[in-house]
Amino acid sequence: MKLVIISGRSGSGKSTALRALEDAGFNCIDNFPVELLSSLVTNTLADPGRTNTRYAVCVDARSQNLGTFPGFFAAVDQHVIDCEIIFLDALTGTLIKRFSETRRRHPLTDDQTDLLQAIESEKGLLSNIADLADLTLDTTLMRGRELVEVIRQQVALEKNPGISVLFRSFGYKFGVPVDADLVFDIRCLPNPHWEDDLRPLTGLDQPVISYLDHQPQVREMVDDITNFLERWIPRFEADNRSYMTVAIGCTGGQHRSVYMAEKLRARCADSFGSVLVRHRESRA
Repeated sequence: MKLVIISGRSGSGKSTALRALEDAGFNCIDNFPVELLSSLVTNTLADPGRTNTRYAVCVDARSQNLGTFPGFFAAVDQHVIDCEIIFLDALTGTLIKRFSETRRRHPLTDDQTDLLQAIESEKGLLSNIADLADLTLDTTLMRGRELVEVIRQQVALEKNPGISVLFRSFGYKFGVPVDADLVFDIRCLPNPHWEDDLRPLTGLDQPVISYLDHQPQVREMVDDITNFLERWIPRFEADNRSYMTVAIGCTGGQHRSVYMAEKLRARCADSFGSVLVRHRESRA
C-alpha cells in the first residue's frame, strides 16, 4: 500500500497536488479526518482483492484532532505501507493575494478572525504535520502546471530505490526558497550578466555554458559541491530521508545558478535514486 498525505496552509496548492495524484491513478480523498487514517490503512491491508492500493488524502486545518497525527504516523509500519507526507506552503502575502483573487472564504475565518489571522494561525495548527514532512514545497512562485509537474515527477512516478534530489536554481534578489534543505551561494563566481552579449541569455544557452566552462573558479565550485553532496547526502538518506532539495543561488537566478544546477544534475545523475532540476526564476 502507498499512502501520500498532502497538507499545508490554505491557498498553497493542495487541491492542485491532489488532482495531479488523481490523474496519476491514486484514489484521492480531500479533507480526510485524521482519526480515520488508521482505519483506511487497516481496511486496505485487510482486503487482498483491492486492485488499487495507492491513496492520496488531504489533511489540513479543516480536520479535527490534528494533535493525534504524530501518534498515527509513529504507528505506521513503513515496511508494510509506503507512507509519505507532502507539505505545501507559500509566503503569507502570496496566500492573501490568492484568496483575494479567487474570493474564496478561508476555512478558519469568522466574525472574530480576519484573513491574515486565519492564515497565520494555520502555522501552529499544522506544525505537527509540517515537522514530519518528507517533502516540503514552496509554491510562492510556482505556477499551477509547475506544481503538477513536481508532484508527478517526485511523488507519483515509480522511482528508483534511493533518495530523490531536486536541484533548484534561484536569485537572491527574489529571496531564498523556503523549501530548501541545503543552500549554496555562488555569487562569488564570474557573472555573465556583465558580458553584453550574454546578458539576455540564461544558463541553458550554449554561449553562457561555454563562458562558465572556461572559468577555473567555476570548475572548482562544481567539483567541491559535487564532492560535498556525494559524501553527505547518503548520510541524510541513512537517516530515513526520502527527498532533498538543494538550492543554488546567484544574484538574479538567470545565469550562474541555472548553469550550476544543470551541471550538478549531470554530475550526480548516477549517485542518487532520482535527480531533478527546476529553475525558479529562469523560464527558458
